[in-house]
Amino acid sequence: MTRSRIGIAAALAALVAAAPGAVAQERFTLRFNHVLGPSEPYHQGFQTWAQRVRERTNGGLTIQVFHSAQLGVEEDIIEQIRQGANIGQNTDSARLGNYVKGIAVMNGPYFAETIEEVAKVADSPTVKGWVDELATRHGLQVVCFDWVQGARHFFTNKPVRRPEDLAGLRIRTPPAPIWQESIRALGAAPVAMAFGEMYPGLQQRAIDGVELVWNNIPAGRFNEVLRYANETRHILLINFQVVSARWFQRLPGDYQAALVEECRKAGQETSRRIVELEDKVRADLKAKGMTVVSDVDIEAFKRAGARAYEVLGITDALAAVRRDMR
Repeated sequence: MTRSRIGIAAALAALVAAAPGAVAQERFTLRFNHVLGPSEPYHQGFQTWAQRVRERTNGGLTIQVFHSAQLGVEEDIIEQIRQGANIGQNTDSARLGNYVKGIAVMNGPYFAETIEEVAKVADSPTVKGWVDELATRHGLQVVCFDWVQGARHFFTNKPVRRPEDLAGLRIRTPPAPIWQESIRALGAAPVAMAFGEMYPGLQQRAIDGVELVWNNIPAGRFNEVLRYANETRHILLINFQVVSARWFQRLPGDYQAALVEECRKAGQETSRRIVELEDKVRADLKAKGMTVVSDVDIEAFKRAGARAYEVLGITDALAAVRRDMR
């Protein structure tokens, strides 16, 4: 090659290198919010998800994880997501049911009872239709819902074995219709309250109890103010990871795939870990003085819980998903 040609080639290479976006792909950041504490299995799972996405995209897509609702209240965050902000939120179908009514069934009493049943839901045409509607009509892109936080139980200062035992008790719930109606159908008076307000609410007797998963109790130190763990297993908590549909569509295809696939993988791993941890947490809390009520009339609670679906007019939606799961 002549000296002049070498010079031309070098100049062209310099121009290509200087051209915006010609070599380096645009970088993206997702600020991911959740209400749980840093010691919760979910927080560790979200960090694993973030690490794998960063590695898989060579740093092109970074997830910054914020625990304890550091970015704000869940409902406010969801509205920011709908407007296109580069924020993600760990949420549930109860809150998503405010936008697509039918999807709330996944947060109803005894909708599913095992991780395996939840896995079947991912292939449900009915659920896929709801997820599409969330994205196209409401700007909420579901990344995955493979995060199962465990079965929820009532934690109170009196034993609960049947729905009648909840009569007159004020139980904290998140502020969404399916939560409210589920707890009301099961026999208690629901009180909408943010996650971080529960401990002082119990201290000040604004509420008489909470309904949470086992792993929430030591993380929130609720055993300091509640004596009974009543194993009703009334809701298997399926969590959704959501981002802005507008933001998601801006991602390159391989980044979208990394975000979704690593979300599912980390979620399934975390869900299995939670099941393994529950027995230890249960034993530790018993050792610290909490009384576990295991002789609960589950069938009575199931019959009572059915009313929540009726009151909200979503029994047909429930039937459609259950047909899909067969």
